[in-house]
Amino acid sequence: MHVFDTSSMIYAWDNYPERQFPSLWNWIAKQIEQGNLVMSVVAFDEVKKNDPDCYAWLSERGLNPLETSNSIIQDARRIKDLIGIVADNYHGNGVGENDLFIIATARAYGAELVTDERPQAILPNEPRKRKIPAVCGMQEVNVSCINFVEYIKRSQVVFR
Repeated sequence: MHVFDTSSMIYAWDNYPERQFPSLWNWIAKQIEQGNLVMSVVAFDEVKKNDPDCYAWLSERGLNPLETSNSIIQDARRIKDLIGIVADNYHGNGVGENDLFIIATARAYGAELVTDERPQAILPNEPRKRKIPAVCGMQEVNVSCINFVEYIKRSQVVFR
């Protein structure tokens, strides 16, 4: 199972248009149908806000977002504490609250997270300035994280 972040879904939608890559999108639809491609409810809501056409396509294909359970909320709070975010004092360049829920959702399901946030070559000294890949890579978080192109490569599917 792969949990998609908003950034990867919109990256795919913008860079691989369905009309030009129909076999890719047919495969993605199949992944959704089989439950192999999922999104947290917060990521799905972000897609709705940022790209209504993509949201409509996902909805029509039956993507049912993963709800935020109490254990996911508690894990998101744990991660928030780990990276030193106090109250709602998020750093503009680091993870946001929704990112923490997305990461915690992937952890809850033992899933790999697909995000197109760029890895930070040099980690910021302040952990709250870390982006999703850096937070996922923390020993106490330990969520495998790949981008959309790597997701496609790993599938080994040949799109014709």
